[in-house]
Amino acid sequence: MTDERRGNGVPATSPLTVPQSLPAAPLPTLRPSLALLTDRYELTMLAAALADGTAHRHCVFEVFTRRLPAGRRYGVLAGTGRVLEALAAFRFGDAELGFLERHRVVDDRTLDFLRGFRFTGTITGYAEGETFFPGSPVLQVEGTFAEAVLLETLVLSILNHDSAVASAASRMTSAAVDRPVMEMGSRRTHEQAAVAAARAAVVGGFVGTSNLEAGYRYGLETIGTAAHAFTMLHDDEASAFASQVAWHGVGTTLLVDTYDVRRGVERAIEAGGTGLGAVRLDSGDLGAMAIEVRAQLDELGATGTKVVVTSDLDEHAIAGLAAAPVDSYGVGTSLVTGSGAPTCGMVYKLVARSDAAGRMQPVAKASAHKSDRGGRKAAARRLDEDGRALEEVLYTGPDEDVVAWEPRAGGSGDDGGRLRPLHVPLVTDGATDSRWVGAYGVQNAAERHASSRGELPRGARRLSAGDPAIPTVVESLD
Repeated sequence: MTDERRGNGVPATSPLTVPQSLPAAPLPTLRPSLALLTDRYELTMLAAALADGTAHRHCVFEVFTRRLPAGRRYGVLAGTGRVLEALAAFRFGDAELGFLERHRVVDDRTLDFLRGFRFTGTITGYAEGETFFPGSPVLQVEGTFAEAVLLETLVLSILNHDSAVASAASRMTSAAVDRPVMEMGSRRTHEQAAVAAARAAVVGGFVGTSNLEAGYRYGLETIGTAAHAFTMLHDDEASAFASQVAWHGVGTTLLVDTYDVRRGVERAIEAGGTGLGAVRLDSGDLGAMAIEVRAQLDELGATGTKVVVTSDLDEHAIAGLAAAPVDSYGVGTSLVTGSGAPTCGMVYKLVARSDAAGRMQPVAKASAHKSDRGGRKAAARRLDEDGRALEEVLYTGPDEDVVAWEPRAGGSGDDGGRLRPLHVPLVTDGATDSRWVGAYGVQNAAERHASSRGELPRGARRLSAGDPAIPTVVESLD
């Protein structure tokens, strides 16, 4: 029997009291617009700038990090393609405008501006997959203040997350040398972050992912066969293995450590024969176990059967397994959380804006411990005669000179080193360069990373703490 005075179906004996004035909460939805994935102050700054007439001043914002995470010698830029893809969905529809109006976030003038908002500016930056260092201007957003300021939070949330994952992935694939590394961390992070992490992992050198949505969106290779639950579902390990081989074929990977590893390997070869694709180890002392399993496989005649290891791996664990007979690695939690550095500390700062007369002027923050260098920068990497990176070079000076800068024919610099320009066009007058988006963009980013990491000094791959692999120097074009 219910309490008619409440009129809400709650039993009269229930201690729950529901305020009559509490509105029903709307069900959470995934909306097509990304415009509210931002901080409130982006819109309040816009409103004030529209009111005082400065909103349409021409501006340049740069994305950079002041320092690398502790122990890191380089960073890896990732997420650029996702930023470009997000621009198309950065639109203020009726739902978004209605929310802003109801909560009095902005005034009518700003609502009118947002109603027709489309980014029509220009974005240049490092190619996705490029390595970066302190001060590297990895992205430059140019347009009116009104257009560029709105993108700050979206740009940083994507680049900080994806670059952290790609940087961790690069350390892991570097430690693995030529052994493949696979991403399988979806269950250890937010469901949408899992997709982004899988994409960033491939940029950093991983060969595939367990995440099907990432495979669908970005054309990534997907991997995965069975977990311990599948083995325990069956009456015994032998029938579980037989079932898996019957469905997947002998090229499958059998998980052999649900019970006794030695018996598991025996049953795996009984089920798949000596042509079995691989066995997987997911617990225990992986190095010692890999040695024992490899020897056992060889004794059974399964010399071509590979040994895959998983279980809370990171770059240090992978490096520790370098001498073990392991053929590939699967990494989850450590990868999707940035392996101890879940963000890159990237910032989005105004570095130049036009004055009342329309001339571009450098601007910079001068706060203690957070001072920046004003003005647009051109960026290049100085290489020695063997193609090894010597330093990151940032060029500053009058805005028109920086825009026009390009390396002189025959090299530049007292050391005779040649310069590789780092900035590429990403968006021109609102039109996105298709080389950097979708599946093709991920492929390009992975190739760029392999090339960029390959030109770094050999010490860049050390996992021990140390200074950035190359110094960042600033040269003036005055």
